[in-house]
Amino acid sequence: MFSSIHKAFEGGGFWMWPILVVFLFCWAITIERVYFLFLTVREDKDGLLRALNNHLLRGDFQGAIRLLGTQRPGPLARILKAGLLKVHRPDIEVQAALDEASLREVPQLEKRTGYLAVLSNAATLAGLLGTIIGMIKCFASVANADPANKATMLAEGISEAMNCTAFGLITAIPALIAYAVLQARTQHLVDEINESVVAELNLVLANRGLFAAAAQGAQAASSPEA
Repeated sequence: MFSSIHKAFEGGGFWMWPILVVFLFCWAITIERVYFLFLTVREDKDGLLRALNNHLLRGDFQGAIRLLGTQRPGPLARILKAGLLKVHRPDIEVQAALDEASLREVPQLEKRTGYLAVLSNAATLAGLLGTIIGMIKCFASVANADPANKATMLAEGISEAMNCTAFGLITAIPALIAYAVLQARTQHLVDEINESVVAELNLVLANRGLFAAAAQGAQAASSPEA
C-alpha cells in the first residue's frame, strides 16, 4: 500500500508537495481543535449552574465565588466569575465585566477552525491545477511521439496527472467534514455560554437586595462589637 502511495505521489509531479503541506496543516489543526473543544473546555454546565444558583439564592456571594474557583477551568466558569466579582457594582459594570470576559473567551473557541475551510478549497484547487499542468505536458509530449506509442503515452500521462486531483480530494474532503463538525461544536459551546451568562445575569440583578443584606450581615458579624 505504501509503495503504491509513494508511486502515485511521485507520479503527481510538483503540485503534490503543496497538497501534502496542506494535508499536514489540516490534520494538525483538526487534532488540536478536537482536543481543545471536546476535552479542554468541557464543562458540566447544568451541574455548575445548579450549584451556583444554590449559593446565590441563599445570598452566599463568597461561596459562589469559591465554587467557581474550584471548578474545572473553562470559559463559562471564568466568565461567570468575572461578572460575580462586580456584583456589588452598578448593573452596567456587571454587564461590562461579563462582556469583556466573553470577548476574551469566545475567540479562543473559534480560532483556527475557519482555516480548515480555506485549506480544503486550496487543496482542491491545487489538485486541479496540478492535473491541468500535467495534462498539458502530457499532450505536448505526445504530439511529437511515435504514433504507435501515442495511446500508451497518453494513458500513462493522464493517469499520472489525475493523481493530483485524487490527492487534493483526499485532503479536502476530511478537512471539510472536520470543519463542519468543529464549527457545530463551537457554536454549541458559544450558545451554552450566552444562555448561561444571560440567565445568571438576570438572577443576580433580580436578587441585588438579597446580596446587599447578606453583605451587611457579614460585615456586622465580623465587626468588633459583634
